[in-house]
Amino acid sequence: MANWEPTRPPVPKGTSSPAGHCRPAMAPIAVLLLAGLLLASPSLARRPKPSKSPIDNISAQEQFDPALFAGKWFLVGVASDCLYLRENGYRVEATNVVVSVTDSGSLLFSTFRPLEGICWNIKQSYFASKTPGRFLLKGRAVPVDVVVGETDYSSYAILYFQKNRKISAKLYGRTAQVANIALKKFEAAMTAMGITDDHIFYYPVYGFCSTADQFHILDETKYTG
Repeated sequence: MANWEPTRPPVPKGTSSPAGHCRPAMAPIAVLLLAGLLLASPSLARRPKPSKSPIDNISAQEQFDPALFAGKWFLVGVASDCLYLRENGYRVEATNVVVSVTDSGSLLFSTFRPLEGICWNIKQSYFASKTPGRFLLKGRAVPVDVVVGETDYSSYAILYFQKNRKISAKLYGRTAQVANIALKKFEAAMTAMGITDDHIFYYPVYGFCSTADQFHILDETKYTG
């Protein structure tokens, strides 16, 4: 992929929302904000968790150090077959996160992204498991298993997510543009998982926001059950 910056076509005339004309006009803000983060439309339905999970086959970063992982990251790319991205992948917004670590080793993600010209801060808790590099993301939707599969802490990180037994992945960078070697690692890992190029979506390298007022904070950290 020589050119990985998405092209943004003009919004059709009559479109009421510049943030994504394929979505329902009355969709709740929480659904719109979380759809791209959880890589599927949020659902309240809970399903029994099978004993064997596909994400168990993905190795976590050896000797993962949450303190080194903390700090600011830019979302570079997402690999997923989620319907939201398939329909709106060309309209993804610049996204960056600030990661902090709790005393228990869990990760707190503050994700900043614009929606209709307003900067939002989505706060999420990645609860640490007994295995370093493996977490459980809890929220109003189905819990998501998370694995930090590979990172050098200083330039890139590849995270894997499992929701309803479906695997997706994200490539983060300490800068908005990562080196080609990191891109190749990400694409090779996706190929090995059977994820094709048309299911990989790269994010803009401009248009970031970093602060949100008190009225534009979506706090998912309150969900702990």
